[in-house]
Amino acid sequence: MIRIRLGSSVIQFRRTVALAAAVCLLVAAGLLYLLNDQEGQFSQNINSIPGTFDKQNVGKNELGLLEQRLQRLEEELQNNRQMLGQIKETVRELTKDSSYGGIDSYLLLGNSHSFTSRLNRSSAHVMMEDCHFCGLPLVKSDIEMHDEYEKIKFDNPNGGVWKQGWNIQYNSEQWNKKKLKIIVVPHSHNDPGWLKTFERYFNDQTRHILNNMVVKLKEDERRRFIWAETSYLALWWEKIDNNAKKIVKRYLDSGQLEIVTGGWVMNDEASTHYFAMVDQMVEGHQWLEHHLEYKPKNGWAIDPFGMSPTMAYLLRRMGLDNMVIQRVHYSVKKQLAQKKGLEFLWRQSWDQNHTTDITCHMMPFYSYDVPHTCGPDPKICCQFDFKRLPGNKVNCPWRVPPVAISDKNVESKAWTLLDQYRKKSQLFRTNVVMIQLGDDFRYDKISEWDQQFSNYQKLFDYMNQREDWHVQAQFGTLEDYFTALRDETGLDERKYPTGLPTLIGDFFTYADRDDHYWSGYFTSRPFYKNMDRVLEAHLRGAEILFSLVWARMAHVGRDQVPFVEALMKNLVESRRNLGLFQHHDAITGTSKDPVVIDYATRMFQSIQKLQHVICQSSLYLLSNLQGHYTFDPNAVLFQIDEVQELHSSISKKFPLTFSSSVRKRKIFVYNSLSYSRREFLRLHVSTPNIEIRNSSGRILPVQISPVWEGSRILEGQFEALFLVEVQPLSLTSYSIESSGGISSGVTRATVTLYNVESLPDSKDFPLRVVDTPPEFSISSNYFTAVFSGADGMLRRIINRDDYSVTEARIQFLMYGTRPKGRDRSGAYLFLPDTAAQDIKYSRPHIRVIQGPLFSEVVVFLPDVEHHIRLRNSPGTDGSGIEIYNIVDVAREVNKELIMRFYTNISNQDQEFFTDLNGFQVIKRKIYDKIPLQGNVYPMATMVYLQDNRTRMTLVTGQPLGATSLKPGWLEVFLDRRLNQDDNRGLLQGVLDNKRTPSIFRLLLERRSYRSSSEGISSYPSLLSHHASLSLLHPMFNMIQLEKSLESKNVITGHDLNLHSMLTLMGQPLPCDIHLVNLRTLQAPPGGSASFLPSNSTALFLHRFGFDCHFKAVGLNCSTNKGKVSVDKLFPDLFGTSMEESSLSLMYTGNSISKFSTIQIPPMEILTLRLSRR
Repeated sequence: MIRIRLGSSVIQFRRTVALAAAVCLLVAAGLLYLLNDQEGQFSQNINSIPGTFDKQNVGKNELGLLEQRLQRLEEELQNNRQMLGQIKETVRELTKDSSYGGIDSYLLLGNSHSFTSRLNRSSAHVMMEDCHFCGLPLVKSDIEMHDEYEKIKFDNPNGGVWKQGWNIQYNSEQWNKKKLKIIVVPHSHNDPGWLKTFERYFNDQTRHILNNMVVKLKEDERRRFIWAETSYLALWWEKIDNNAKKIVKRYLDSGQLEIVTGGWVMNDEASTHYFAMVDQMVEGHQWLEHHLEYKPKNGWAIDPFGMSPTMAYLLRRMGLDNMVIQRVHYSVKKQLAQKKGLEFLWRQSWDQNHTTDITCHMMPFYSYDVPHTCGPDPKICCQFDFKRLPGNKVNCPWRVPPVAISDKNVESKAWTLLDQYRKKSQLFRTNVVMIQLGDDFRYDKISEWDQQFSNYQKLFDYMNQREDWHVQAQFGTLEDYFTALRDETGLDERKYPTGLPTLIGDFFTYADRDDHYWSGYFTSRPFYKNMDRVLEAHLRGAEILFSLVWARMAHVGRDQVPFVEALMKNLVESRRNLGLFQHHDAITGTSKDPVVIDYATRMFQSIQKLQHVICQSSLYLLSNLQGHYTFDPNAVLFQIDEVQELHSSISKKFPLTFSSSVRKRKIFVYNSLSYSRREFLRLHVSTPNIEIRNSSGRILPVQISPVWEGSRILEGQFEALFLVEVQPLSLTSYSIESSGGISSGVTRATVTLYNVESLPDSKDFPLRVVDTPPEFSISSNYFTAVFSGADGMLRRIINRDDYSVTEARIQFLMYGTRPKGRDRSGAYLFLPDTAAQDIKYSRPHIRVIQGPLFSEVVVFLPDVEHHIRLRNSPGTDGSGIEIYNIVDVAREVNKELIMRFYTNISNQDQEFFTDLNGFQVIKRKIYDKIPLQGNVYPMATMVYLQDNRTRMTLVTGQPLGATSLKPGWLEVFLDRRLNQDDNRGLLQGVLDNKRTPSIFRLLLERRSYRSSSEGISSYPSLLSHHASLSLLHPMFNMIQLEKSLESKNVITGHDLNLHSMLTLMGQPLPCDIHLVNLRTLQAPPGGSASFLPSNSTALFLHRFGFDCHFKAVGLNCSTNKGKVSVDKLFPDLFGTSMEESSLSLMYTGNSISKFSTIQIPPMEILTLRLSRR
C-alpha cells in the first residue's frame, strides 16, 4: 500500500495502481514534450549545460536567425529521442519485480522533463613522468618503526626503580679519558590554556615567570633559560617597558636565553592539519623577527601526546637543525634505549635523497618533570627539585624531600646526582647528556629561581672541581647541548652528527603506562575539531583574496589604507586565534569546560571576521571603480550564506528572500582552489518558483527539495541545488529570479517515508509513505547505493561504470568504559570495557529524498541523524558517496559512538593507512599483542583500506580517531561522553557534548591494473587529494544584499559597476600542486598603526605525492612534472622578482625572476616571497 501527499490531499492506493499511473504520467509527459511548439521555451537537459538556444539573444540578421533555429531543431530532435529512451527505461524499471521497493526509480509526479541523462565526466591527464615517484622503492633507514613494532613484546615487565626500563649499570672508568659533559636546561612549560584560559594563565603565572627571568638571569651569567610559546611572549611584550625589552634582547644575544621552536604555541601533532601547523609557526617566527630579530634553531615538543614526522619535516624546512621530543610509548622508548637509538636522524619515508633529515633527541623517561629527567630513579631525582623543599606547596610523592645544598652535604648530594646523570648517559651514544630542569608553569616565584639555580650551581661547582669524577656540569640551552653533541660526534659531509642512526616512522599511539593509550583525545570534543577546519578554510580563503586586493592596489596605484588596515586587523587576530587552538590542549579537546568555551568563542568571532574580509575583498576585486571609489570597510554588499548563531551551534543557511519589489537576487561564488570546479551548490530560497542563470545568462537545471527541521518540513524555505562551473581562484555570479510560477528548468524532489505513522504537512512536495521493503536503493549516474529496509543502513555500492559491487555495510555501535574501581576512559584515554556493542533500536524513521540532481537517505537513530547522499555531479562531489551525521550523545553515560564499515575488501595482514596531518599517509597494522585502544590512530583527513584490486578511502572533513580491527572493517569514532577524569590532570570528564556535524566522502577506486604495494610507499590517489580539498575548502556563496530587505549598512551594487565573473589566476596549477596559502605579511610595528600590511606576500605551494594506479575521474586538470611559473599564475600582479624562502620565512634564498619556471619535487612545500611591485 502507498500513501502520497499532493498538496493538502493524501491519496492511498496499491502499488499496481501506482505503477500504472506513473507510466501514464510518463507517456503523457513525453507526448506533450514531442508536441511542444518549436518556438516555445524548451526544457533543458542536464547534459546540455550550459543551456540551449535563447531567442532573446537572436541577432537582427535573418540568416543568422534561421541558422540558429535549424541548429536548435536538430538539438531538440536528439533530445526527443533521449526522452523516449528514458521513458522506456523508466517503464522497465517500474515493471520489474524489484526487491528494492521501487525507490531507485525516480517517481516523476508533475515534472515536465527528465534530468537523467549522463553528464560527461572528465579525468585528470597525468604525465607518465609524474607516476615515477609512487613506484620508487621504500626509503632505507637504520630504524623503521613498523619493524620495531613487530619486535616489541609490549609486555611491560617491572624494571625496578625505572619501572618501564631496566636496572642501568655502568663502568665508572669509561670517563677516565673523556669527561662526561652535563647540560642542565632550565625551562617552564606554559600551556596557552588548559585548566585556566590563556589570559588567566598569563595574569596568574606566566607574566611573573617572564618578569622574574628579566631580573634573575642577570645575577649570574652562567644561568640559562629556554622559552617556547611565542603567544605568551607577544602578550607580555605589549606590557613591559623598553628597558626590560633591551635586557631580553641582551640575553638572546649572549645565549643566556633561547627561544625554542618559536611557534605561536606548541602544537598538537595528531589532529592538526599541516596548513594550521605552518600558519602558527609563521605567525610565531614573524613576531620574533619583527620584535627581537631572532631566529629559533631548535625544536622543543615535550608535551604533545604522540609525535608526527610531519612536524619534523616542517621544522627542517623552516631552517631548524635539531628537535627534542618526549611523549612516546614507553615500550618504544625502552626499545630504542636498548640500542642507544634515542638520538637519531628523523627521516621522511618518501625522501629518497635524505634532504629532510633532522637531528632528534627523545627524552627517555616517563615525563618532562624533574623527578623523571635527571636519571632513571624518580625517587632520587625528586630530591633535586628544589621547589619541593619543605615549606613549599609542592612535595615529593616518594616522601623523601629535597634538602638545601650546604658545605656539609654537597659531596654526598653531588655524587648521588652524578650517579643518576651517569646512568642516563648509558642510554645515549655520546659523552654529552641533557638534563631538563622544569615543569608546568615553573619559576613563577622569585624563591624558585633562587632555590633551583643557587643549589644546582653549588652542585656543579663541586662536581667540576673533582678531577677524579671526570665530569663537567653546567646550565645550558638546547643550542648549548646540540653544539656540544656535534663537537663530540663530528659532522659528516651533510653537516649532520656522525654515528647517529636514521629513523623512519611516527610515534602514535602514545601510552604513558600500563595499557593506558592516549587514543581518546583523537575524538574528544569533535564539535570544536570540526570548527577548527571551518576556521582554517575561512582563513585561507580570506588570506588569498586580501593578498590579491593589496597587490591590485599597487597595480592600480591607489592604496586605500583605512580599508586594508581594518581587514588586516581581522586577519592577524584570526591567525592568532587559529594558532592558539592548535595548542596540544585545545584542538585535542583536553581542556576544562570554561577554557573550551574561550577557545570556541575566539574561533567563532574569527569566522565572522573572516567572512567580512572575504566579502569586502571580493567587493573590491569585482568593482570596476578601484581607482576612483573609496571603499568603506564597514559598508557591505555581500553576506556569506553560512551563518553560525552561537559558538556552540551548527551553522545554518541564510535564506535568499524575495519581495514584490525584489524579484531578482544575485550570488557570487568564490572558489579558493587553484583548479576549476564543477560541483553542486546549495542555496536556501523563500520560494520554489525560481529560475537560476549563470553569468552568461543561460538557464540552469535546478532541483528543489524541502528544508527539514528534524522530521518537520519548514514552510517558506526551500533548498535549491544546481551545478556551478567555476574557474580556478575565481568569483562567479549567478542570478536567481522569482518566476511567479512553475519554471521549466526546475524539478521538485519526491519524498518517501518508511516507518512513520503520518505524513508531514507540505503543499509543495509530493510525499508518500511506503511499506518497508527488504531492500531499497538510490542512484546517481555513477553509483547505486543499496540499503536495508529493516534499519535503513547502507549495504553495498554498485559502480555503474563497471558494475562492480562493493559490500559496504554501515553500522553504528557504542563502546563503554571499564567498571568503577578500575582506570576508566576520560578526555585523554580510551579504556573500553568490551568490544563495541550495537545500538539498540527498531523500525527507525527513514526518509528518502529523490531527484534528478541529488538523492539522499536519512535514518533517525538514537544519538545520530545519519545521511547518505548521491550527487549527479561530474566533479569530485559526484565521484563518491557523501556521509553526513549529526551526532548528539548528551543522554548517554560513559559511551563512545562509532561508525563501522563492513566491507569485502581483503586488506592483507590487517593493514590500513591513515594520514598524518593531511600531509602524508602511513601504514598501520592491527596487533593482537596491543589492546584495542592501542590500535586506534589519528585520522586528520583520510583513512583507506585496499587489496590488489580495490581501494576504499574515507575522506573526512574533521579529525577523529580511526581503526580497522578485522579484515575488511573500518571504524571511525564520532563522539565520546565520559563522566570521570582519567587521572591525567584535567580533573573533569567530558560532559559538554554538542549536536555535532561530521562529514565524510567515501571513495571506491579500482586499480588500473592489479599490482602489489609490497616494497613501495603508499600514497593517496589524486582523486582522494582533490576530494579532501573539496571537503575542507568548500566554495563560499556570497549573497548580494538588497537595501530594501536588510537592516545593515548596505551599499548599492550597481554604483560599483561589478564584474559578473572574475578569474583571479592566469592559469590553473597542475593537478598535483596545491595553493596552500597566499599570505600578506604584516608590516613591522611602528607608529600608531599596528595592522598595516607589508609589501611582501608569501606564496606556499605543495606538490602532492599520489598513486597513479587509480583514474582521477571528475578532475579537469593535468600534471606537468611539478613545473610552476608565478608569472602565469598572476600575470598582472606582484613584482618581477621574487625570493626563495624557508618554510616559515626566517631565511631568504636566491632572488629569482617571476618569469622563471620552478620545478617542485613531489611531497615538498615551496615558499616564495613575492613583492607588491
